[in-house]
Amino acid sequence: MAKPIPSPLYEKIPQKNTLHRASDVTIFFLLLSLLAYRLFSLKNNGFIWLLAFLCESWFTFLWVLNLSSKWNPVSYKTYPERLLQCYRVDELPPVDMFVTTADPMLEPPIITVNTVLSLLAVDYPANKLSCYVSDDGASPLTFFALLEASKFAKLWVPFCKKYGIQPRAPFRYFSRELLPSHGNSMEFLQEYRKIKEEYGELRRRIEDATLKSISNELSAAEFVAFSNIKRGSHPTIIKVILENKESRSDGLPHLVYVSREKHPKHPHHYKAGAMNVLTRVSGAMTNAPFMLNVDCDMYANNPQIFHHSMCLLLGSKNEQDCGFVQTPQSFYDGLKDDPFGNQFGVLYKYLASGIAGLQGPHYSGTGCFHRRKVIYGLWPDGRMEFKGRIGKLTDERLEKTFGNSKEFTKTAARILSGLSGVSDCPYDLSNRVEAAHQIASCSYEYGTNWGTKIGWLYGTTTEDILTGMIIHARGWKSTDCRPDPPAFLGCAPSGGPAALIQQKRWATGLLEVLFSKNSPFIITFTAKLQFRQCLAYMWMLSWGLRPIPELCYLALPAYCIMAGSHFLPKVQDPAVLIPISLFVSYNFHTLLEHWGAGYSIRACWNNLRMWRITAVTAWLFGFLSVILKLLGLSETVFEVTKKDQSTTPGEGSDKDAGRFTFDGSLIFVPATTLLLVHLMALVTALLGLFDHVGIESRIGEIICSVWVVLCFLPFLKGLFGKGKYGIPKSTICKSAALAFLFLACTITVRK
Repeated sequence: MAKPIPSPLYEKIPQKNTLHRASDVTIFFLLLSLLAYRLFSLKNNGFIWLLAFLCESWFTFLWVLNLSSKWNPVSYKTYPERLLQCYRVDELPPVDMFVTTADPMLEPPIITVNTVLSLLAVDYPANKLSCYVSDDGASPLTFFALLEASKFAKLWVPFCKKYGIQPRAPFRYFSRELLPSHGNSMEFLQEYRKIKEEYGELRRRIEDATLKSISNELSAAEFVAFSNIKRGSHPTIIKVILENKESRSDGLPHLVYVSREKHPKHPHHYKAGAMNVLTRVSGAMTNAPFMLNVDCDMYANNPQIFHHSMCLLLGSKNEQDCGFVQTPQSFYDGLKDDPFGNQFGVLYKYLASGIAGLQGPHYSGTGCFHRRKVIYGLWPDGRMEFKGRIGKLTDERLEKTFGNSKEFTKTAARILSGLSGVSDCPYDLSNRVEAAHQIASCSYEYGTNWGTKIGWLYGTTTEDILTGMIIHARGWKSTDCRPDPPAFLGCAPSGGPAALIQQKRWATGLLEVLFSKNSPFIITFTAKLQFRQCLAYMWMLSWGLRPIPELCYLALPAYCIMAGSHFLPKVQDPAVLIPISLFVSYNFHTLLEHWGAGYSIRACWNNLRMWRITAVTAWLFGFLSVILKLLGLSETVFEVTKKDQSTTPGEGSDKDAGRFTFDGSLIFVPATTLLLVHLMALVTALLGLFDHVGIESRIGEIICSVWVVLCFLPFLKGLFGKGKYGIPKSTICKSAALAFLFLACTITVRK
């Protein structure tokens, strides 16, 4: 009797988007019409129209990138219940889990602890999991928090699996009302109260340790490695906190603390360097064929996520179709109507779904499952790149590529040959710490391909985008995984400064990639990056280039009002219907997308507003940072975003939660200046100052100026706000000086 054909582990489903396609195409033709009108009218108008034409040409180019990226959306439906029909539990592949943190002040250890506990408790055999925590701050506080968490995990993990607890981050589970899902049996209630009390005690101990020296909390043997530690200059510290010595599937996964060696004279390459050390250390110690990396605040929200991801990684007929699995970056306790525009729901629903229909989604730096051999630089056909040439791996090339650690190169060779684990299984994890120390040193990578051809790639603060793009350029594809409930949840930046710092870092890193030898246009011709995938990368990498045309176009209405000129067709000109139709169509299109993603009209407006604000603040400073780097005047810096952990789902829902906050940073000067310029322009229009042509001839510019003021309404409120909700006087003075300089230049040109 023939063996039954197993059911597929996932389906790739094309999505219908007729209405959105029609809307996209309509806007595209309206943009072309506007450009044609500008082009034919340039002779009769001056420099202002030429500037408008150049800006609108840029916007049209961006729309082409957007249109190409979204044109063929697909979704993936996984069937985790079928996974164990195809594989026995002991046949499931091991996974090494990476959690990265850098600063215990900006990233409180209790956040990292909750992420680690959620990963230790996922629905996957414990003897197949190993969790590695990278602490780039070499903080004894972080190590102490993990030690305490390992004790609590012995209660928490069995409790979660016994009762099917969701979510499995304790701070989220205990912040909710107790639901009667377990019948509220006496046994469950007793365990619940006990573990809730233990978690409260865990929080108290970590908070107490944060406020005082923790040297008294640790034994001498545990603390000696942290003595005389200096930030940015310290030896390697690797500690095995939990070890599943009996290899029990119902036990606890391995938990390893890693702080790589740092020295002021050796570049450490920020997060990319930390990820490469974790890759090598885990390769020497457990060497799982798959790796998951998450940021310290992204806890595992769906305990079945490993089964969902394995459906994609193991269910592909060809490994080339799934080099890595990316989950959306989602957030918990999002403020109502997304006032800071950082939920990304619309981008994931439409743009990311479209890119998934090409070579696959971009690697977004967290919530991603990798094939280790892909991170090691292997091409789909089994070859690797050496000094610009593609060839087979030899022992000599192995050492030059991966370094001079014989223990590690042996494990790398096993992975590249299709095996996994280390050669002397079963093994004692603690006995492999010495080998791991060598490959975590700051000098180990010299003369190797780490950061250039293999691992996470260097040269940018957005190592995720560059690494993912090079993987696609080798011919691999990626897949999108969106289970319900969401796989991972993190905390979104709150307020103005934190959100803009994150956006600045992204814009800086994306421009670094665009201006490097790994620019997508270059590798499209030299490697296997598909042309439309190249356009999808260009849409994202161009974020840092947008502030110049955005800023110029936003300043045009105010300039025209004060200079007695115009950049829009006059009211009596039939061509005025083109920009009106474009304005209406674009806003209808944006509203349609937000409605389709489940957002309100207010959320749509907030996102529109934040795109304008971000472009002339964070992205502008990201652009300037890269220009200074290209000129050799300064280097870009990786700025860690401050993480805050609310304790209840409703926390932060008070009246001030969605208000924009400010500080004395120069990043707020351009937007404040732009607002003041438009306020001056509207005052001159209302009072009839410098007016020789009549207000009716510039009604379009006045409407545009009012629209800009509405977009920058948080800054208008900030002019009169107090404390952190008010723009500092120093920023207002600088902006006012620039605004009056703009006015003076306008008057000079007018004369």
